[in-house]
Amino acid sequence: MTHRIKFLALIISLGFYNVCAQDVEREGLLGDQFSLENALEAFKNAPSLEAFEKAINEKDNSIHNLDLNNDNEVDYITVQDETDGQAHAIVLSVLVAKNETQDVAVIEIEKTGDGSAQLQIIGDPDFYGEDMIVEPIELEGSSTSSGPSDAYVFKKVVVNVWLWPSVRFLYHPGYVVYRSPWRWHHYPRWWNPWRPLAWTVWHPLRVRHAPRYHVSNVHRVSVAHNIYAPKRRTSQTVGRVHGTKITHARSINKSNRKSVTVTRSTKVTMRGNNQNRSIKKTNQTTRVKRKGSGTTTVRKNKTTKKKGNKKVVKKKKTVKRKKKR
Repeated sequence: MTHRIKFLALIISLGFYNVCAQDVEREGLLGDQFSLENALEAFKNAPSLEAFEKAINEKDNSIHNLDLNNDNEVDYITVQDETDGQAHAIVLSVLVAKNETQDVAVIEIEKTGDGSAQLQIIGDPDFYGEDMIVEPIELEGSSTSSGPSDAYVFKKVVVNVWLWPSVRFLYHPGYVVYRSPWRWHHYPRWWNPWRPLAWTVWHPLRVRHAPRYHVSNVHRVSVAHNIYAPKRRTSQTVGRVHGTKITHARSINKSNRKSVTVTRSTKVTMRGNNQNRSIKKTNQTTRVKRKGSGTTTVRKNKTTKKKGNKKVVKKKKTVKRKKKR
């Protein structure tokens, strides 16, 4: 029974993501070229911070497509740990010039108990706007009835990351604080920079791990966040070259990133055999407002119902309303 619930949770999360991913648009931000979700996936599987830094800068991992100094080659991203006690702030930065560094994102981690830890990755506000926080999640299912027809309701649960190899590495008694040894024009021999990919090529790659993560509006890792905040670094070169995108990012804050988000629980009904199995997903409605754009967009995601081999799909509906002047 437990395996069946987990399988249904996976199917539902992937199905819901496939609907939502089609609505993701290029926002005209520097953050369009860096995948916070893919970065967390690489961090999850990395045995050390050095290995994580290498993973970030390998093309096949599709973590970033950044060219901040416009030299027609992607930039090298360094990793640096700012730590205090049980909290770590893993800072991801670009070496823009000899004496200039631009932060892209920070992974904030705290040990919350014996055998438990939590983390979030936060995109730099000049790249994403205020408080773009992403964290790993799982779907947890519970039965709401019994008998020949069982119904399950799934909810998102924040993941305990203590067993991630990278997290165990940080809290090993012999851990030595890692700071990337690489500097401007001094990079590892294995690094082979590539030309930035076109958006149509890059976008499907940047969202491939998104179903395992979601955007949060809550800082859960406050100590690590306070460690990092006064040490954040920005580049004058990036400000000069990408001033329009940065201005756009700074206009985005929590109040206008998503003004209203309504999410209903997903309900799954299982009947006696495969022929009578039905899966029903509720709608999710998201209203998005951007200040200064003069447009309110209301998107309704499609609802899919399956019964046996039959499939009925109601397509999403998008309505745009212009503000009155």
